[in-house]
Amino acid sequence: MRNLKFIEVKSEIGAGTRGASMGVDAIKIAALDYGSNMFKQIDSVEVKVENQLLFEPPKTQYAKRIGGILSIYERLASQVAQTLKKNQFPIILAGDHSTAGGTIAGIKMANPKSKLGVIWIDAHADIHSPYTSPSGNMHGMPLAVSLNEDNMANKMNKPDKDTIDMWNKLKKVGGICPKITYNDLVYIGVRDVEPEETFLLKKHKIKTFTTAEVKRNGVEKIARDALAHLSSCNLIYVSFDVDSMDSSISKGTGTPVRNGITEKEAGSLCARLIQNEKVCCFEICEVNPTLDKENLMAENTFEILQKVVSQLTF
Repeated sequence: MRNLKFIEVKSEIGAGTRGASMGVDAIKIAALDYGSNMFKQIDSVEVKVENQLLFEPPKTQYAKRIGGILSIYERLASQVAQTLKKNQFPIILAGDHSTAGGTIAGIKMANPKSKLGVIWIDAHADIHSPYTSPSGNMHGMPLAVSLNEDNMANKMNKPDKDTIDMWNKLKKVGGICPKITYNDLVYIGVRDVEPEETFLLKKHKIKTFTTAEVKRNGVEKIARDALAHLSSCNLIYVSFDVDSMDSSISKGTGTPVRNGITEKEAGSLCARLIQNEKVCCFEICEVNPTLDKENLMAENTFEILQKVVSQLTF
């Protein structure tokens, strides 16, 4: 049985659609509707965010509100590192996916000499930089931050000096840069990828399991193969974006994409991965109740979270 701790990061400044900051509370409401006392049983801490920046125009076009993201990274990384040093298992409940780089920074701060593997369950590759991002939304950049990837070969933007300075600071949060390698990254369910990202996926031969492979081979084999690919890693972090699920299910998220996994596959996959003793941190993000009907996305997400928690407390 692991000693669990929820870390809540209700940020949405990295997203292009409003409402993800309410996702954590929507999951808690789903828990109440299910009659669960999970949020009473497990200690929780909330990381201060910078959502007030949404009321100001973004000052950096190609990395919107990057200054706020940098502040959140530093706070979140510190909280994750503290939690791990106390031998607690952090479960991150996040708004948009931009803050995941802060989670990775925190894991490395607590374990600077450990080789960290990342399993990224998502419709998107999230490997843009300010030099390549078509939107400037930072929830598309957390893996580029962690990999120290600018992707200058596909540069199409000219970020200003302030953006570049903060981007470089973001990559160095925690004092380790890069924090992960391409060999230690696994994608599951990624299917909405821009050409600049495709270039990196092919160049570095990033291990990827498609939705079709999940359906054809089954969750057990995908989980086993993903973990086998990361067998040389000391620690593994699993990040679950709800838009990895099919758009027929994931209406309550900012960027739904067709041909995703089902909620049953998502729950079984996360529960199976979490059984591995190397997994040291789990994250759920991008629930947006303002886009939803009857809190369905949060209810599906809570069921997945419940499966994960039950494995960790077994």
